[in-house]
Amino acid sequence: MDRLAAEGVRFEHAVSNEPVCMAARSMLLSGQYARTCVGHVSNTGWPGGVPFWSAGFPLWPRKERWGMPQATMPELLQRAGYATHAVGKWHIDSWPDRIGFDHYTIAAHHHAHVAQRFITDGGLPYSHEGWSVDHEARIVEELFASARGTEQPFFLYYNISPPHMPLDEAPERYKQMYGEGDVITRPNVAMDETTAAFDWHMRTYLWDYRYYRDHMPHTRALPAGMSLKKLTAMYMGLTTWVDDVLGRMMASLAAVGLRDDTIVVFTSDHGDNLGSQGRMGKATLNEESIRVPLMVAGPGIREQHNKEQVASLADLAPTLLACAGIAPPPHMAGQDLGCILRGERATAARAHAFIETVGDGVGIRTPTHLLGLPWVGDTRSIGEAPHYFTDLRDDAYQLNRGRKDQADTREGLMRLLAEWDRQTAWMTSGERRGPE
Repeated sequence: MDRLAAEGVRFEHAVSNEPVCMAARSMLLSGQYARTCVGHVSNTGWPGGVPFWSAGFPLWPRKERWGMPQATMPELLQRAGYATHAVGKWHIDSWPDRIGFDHYTIAAHHHAHVAQRFITDGGLPYSHEGWSVDHEARIVEELFASARGTEQPFFLYYNISPPHMPLDEAPERYKQMYGEGDVITRPNVAMDETTAAFDWHMRTYLWDYRYYRDHMPHTRALPAGMSLKKLTAMYMGLTTWVDDVLGRMMASLAAVGLRDDTIVVFTSDHGDNLGSQGRMGKATLNEESIRVPLMVAGPGIREQHNKEQVASLADLAPTLLACAGIAPPPHMAGQDLGCILRGERATAARAHAFIETVGDGVGIRTPTHLLGLPWVGDTRSIGEAPHYFTDLRDDAYQLNRGRKDQADTREGLMRLLAEWDRQTAWMTSGERRGPE
């Protein structure tokens, strides 16, 4: 990761516009906000809102196209002659071929790093030996090898599942790589480890669906000495696993002579609270939840560490399309960051980013501040009084999330956020079905 960041642009401030898996991934590929590309800000748009812990949660996408009714980034690249591929975690309501992918190997919606189920190009589900991460990496290496010497450009959407739970499903060397002494406790971490919620969260992080849906016997009790610090050390180890897989991908790209002619983007769909403000998981306006890594390297991209722009997942589609010589369509709400990648400017037309969350309302993130307005009654109406307002320059851990000073800045951000909310219409149920 450090090497990739040094070769291109590293954005100090990058956010997920909706820090949950399904909505964030739909936004990345559509260049739109969750409310306009899938019509919800949760992890599923399936009728009845089937909860994740229910055995009825679907393993695979819908048969019909669901959401993203307008042209997506892979569809526009496909029309321009690109071969389009998706590999790894999917977590989108529509099948890849319905939104612009020529070929795909995707994992089932449940999280698993062993005994995972995959489908390739509409075939039958299958399992494989070993770690799912290694299986996906081999598919990527084969894809690069097949592209060697061809004239057709390609777009690869490659999703590495770790460090997402289940943290216990990983090679021992990564699980044991860091100890509790390696963990730097953030000042905003506060969790009572004696609560029932702590036990539920720990088992969910360790085993995910194996625990709360499948009720596997090995998930009935926590390992001796389990603590938030130990869990965080495991999370660090799985992040190193991702780092190794990224290195493997970059090496295979170079081995077939494609490294100097390929734009590489590294990012994530969301962060993880891991105890910040006493919260676990994602889907909040906490910095730990909304902040994501974002590095872009490749031909025509100038090496730099950008601290002036708040980049977001919604910006990636218009940016990459423009890099490919394709004009981003008007329905894409994100902005082209090409001027930054080329080193022409430090910011794009809009330096801030808008965020939607399931439980914490909507927010606006600038290079220096974060402000949030709560939902009122449902997840489609927002309040008028901010419940988040932090100057991140002197409060990086949001210990004072409701500061009362800087009234002019607060009022200005409230106006920007309220205006965005008024102008960004929610998708209707009829629109959500998408084109046939």
